Amino acid sequence: MMQFTPTRPLVLALTSAALLLGGCADMSARQKGTATGAAAGAAVGAVLSKVTGGKAGSGAVIGGAVGAVAGNLWSKKMEDKQRAMEQATQGTGIDVSRTADNQLKVNVPSDLSFDSGRSNIRPELAPILTKFSQGLDATMHVQIIGHTDSQGSDAVNNPLSVDRAASVRDYMVSQGVSATRISIEGKGEHQPVADNSTTDGRAKNRRVEIFLREPEKAGS
Repeated sequence: MMQFTPTRPLVLALTSAALLLGGCADMSARQKGTATGAAAGAAVGAVLSKVTGGKAGSGAVIGGAVGAVAGNLWSKKMEDKQRAMEQATQGTGIDVSRTADNQLKVNVPSDLSFDSGRSNIRPELAPILTKFSQGLDATMHVQIIGHTDSQGSDAVNNPLSVDRAASVRDYMVSQGVSATRISIEGKGEHQPVADNSTTDGRAKNRRVEIFLREPEKAGS
């Protein structure tokens, strides 16, 4: 079996990769993606280049460049939108996060979204939706998913969850977002995030989730 001995260029490449990863603490989500991708790409590129007879240093550079592009899947537009929504919802109980598949998720609990058994938007939610609707790139797609608690039957909860998503969509359309860019769905009581046996748990389950994503790039 061939023995692989790290050379100085390879060690330097791997060290640089580690430093990139270690420097992520104060970076934005987009910068973290770029640095992490570059670090991973540099390390893999260096190892593969050395094993296959190339130069570890040049392999690290090429791998790092490819990795940086692959890691930076969170665009500046999405990063800016997340920051704007975090500022707009600060202290409201609304959760704004980036999903594993690079969507922006806004989770709106019942105390800001809908009264029990109702689908009309509460006044507290309107300014949040206005902020969300502002500045959306024309290519971005919005998915809205409505949820209920376990009180009542599926015959009631399933259409209620759809109606809640539709209410959010209609408000966003009133703010200038094209209806063709918005899809809605209702999950009824079937995707709880808390215990439906408690009042607090049911309140958490009565929610609407709004997802924002950019179109997939050609060839991805």
